[in-house]
Amino acid sequence: MESEAGDHNPAFRNLHNSSAEMKLRKRKPTQHGSAQEKRSRHRGLLGESIYLVLFTIALRICNCFLVQTSFVPDEYWQSLEVAHRMVFSYGYLTWEWTERLRGYTYPLIFASMYKILHLLGKDSVQLLVWTPRLAQALLSAVADVRLHSLVKQLENQEVARWVLCSWFTWYCCTRTLTNTMETALTALALFYYPLEGSRSTNSIKYSLLVALACVVRPTALIPWVPLLCRHFYRERRKLHLTLHHFLPVGFITFSLSLIIDRIFFGQWTLVQFNFLRFNVLQNLGTFYGSHPWHWYFSQGFPVVLGTHLPFFIHGCFLAPRRLHILLLAVLWTLLVYSMLGHKEFRFIYPVLPFCMVFCGYSLAHLKAWRKAALSFLLLSNVPLALYTGLAHQRGTLDVMNHIQRVCPRGPEPASASVFIMMPCHSTPYYSHVHCPLSMRFLQCPPDLTGKTQYLDEADMFYLNPSSWLQQEFHSNDSLPTHLVTFNALEKEIRAFLTSGSYERTATIFHTHWPERRTGSHIHVYERRLTSKVNTGGTEL
Repeated sequence: MESEAGDHNPAFRNLHNSSAEMKLRKRKPTQHGSAQEKRSRHRGLLGESIYLVLFTIALRICNCFLVQTSFVPDEYWQSLEVAHRMVFSYGYLTWEWTERLRGYTYPLIFASMYKILHLLGKDSVQLLVWTPRLAQALLSAVADVRLHSLVKQLENQEVARWVLCSWFTWYCCTRTLTNTMETALTALALFYYPLEGSRSTNSIKYSLLVALACVVRPTALIPWVPLLCRHFYRERRKLHLTLHHFLPVGFITFSLSLIIDRIFFGQWTLVQFNFLRFNVLQNLGTFYGSHPWHWYFSQGFPVVLGTHLPFFIHGCFLAPRRLHILLLAVLWTLLVYSMLGHKEFRFIYPVLPFCMVFCGYSLAHLKAWRKAALSFLLLSNVPLALYTGLAHQRGTLDVMNHIQRVCPRGPEPASASVFIMMPCHSTPYYSHVHCPLSMRFLQCPPDLTGKTQYLDEADMFYLNPSSWLQQEFHSNDSLPTHLVTFNALEKEIRAFLTSGSYERTATIFHTHWPERRTGSHIHVYERRLTSKVNTGGTEL
């Protein structure tokens, strides 16, 4: 019946009778298919233009090599140092690992790289330092492409092109920090999150990425609380979402993390609970410093966003209502972290991709003022990114190259020893020396016994450095062959240096902005005795 009705339709009959139209109809799909094939040839593995993917990868690789400064100790002590110990059987584990507050899943990524380099006989210091950072740079490039693709789906190319430019992203995105991995996984998860207008929604993929981020750093769940609640509230098949997506993904991910930690700790340990108990429930992180409740709003957030802050505020008014959930996630994260005493810039780094979406809306709508705005952002972000990446706090990394020179060159054990007299964890350790050299630094574990007047080793040292050194080293035989310290300490320990026959062999620039216990330069001293280990004096 349908066929007969169609045959009596004049339009249908004319279509069959017109040979010219038939030829035209045949040619159109061919042209359309050819255009699709042409576009597909320019698509990369991530579904974007191959040129965009290659440009982003090249940008992040350059980014990696143009960041040669230190940020926070966790960049090395909670990742590379642990990985070095896992593979080469020597390295230092901080108190967090003896208290089982950290998990081995994240260091295992770098340990795998170290093991491959070791098996290939390519485990030089430079490769051990830069290979993990290059891997992190590539992951950040993938996250950048995904964020660009998402915003292009939600709005257009004009908005998407402005979401990747930030000085703080440049400063952090290639570092081996758990916060960096957390941020990359968060941006990737957002690509699959069911936002209105997104064509890449996948509940299993985004929940898996969120679960991995929580394994790396449990606080990664904080910005996702509003997003997960929104998804659950709007989902009609709530039981299906919970039983077939969230629970299986969570069970598999955390079971794998539990097994990995069981292997390396030697006992069953739920590090995510220990981490939250220490940092959130007991709030013992304040041992490393505390700030007022408003610090993230008055200092932290403005510094992380930098000169993008006015564009972020402008974009909040322009963005469509469907993106208000991202703004809610940013505000929720700032409020939760504000309730904790210990605060750092890097803690709110994972919400920076959310903020850049709003900055993109602002810049896309600034028609007449766009050139002025872009010039302002370029002139304010590029110098800051280059300065913080190449100059500020670089001495603590450069000094490790000097320490490496005293490593033994043959099968005989090293006769040299190094004492790093700096605020604890100022420098990397064996991951940046890669030899079993005798080294020591000032310890600073928090007090877990509840003492009211607790001082760690570093605090006791800085109360009276000269007296502490005299008590610690009773005889000349116990003196280390090399001392590493900031120049700010030189006057206070000059008598000890003279009595121990120490001579300065290197001066290394560190920062233009020294603080109380740090200095503008780092000094390396060597004992000048007959049986000394000669490294040669250098001025860096």
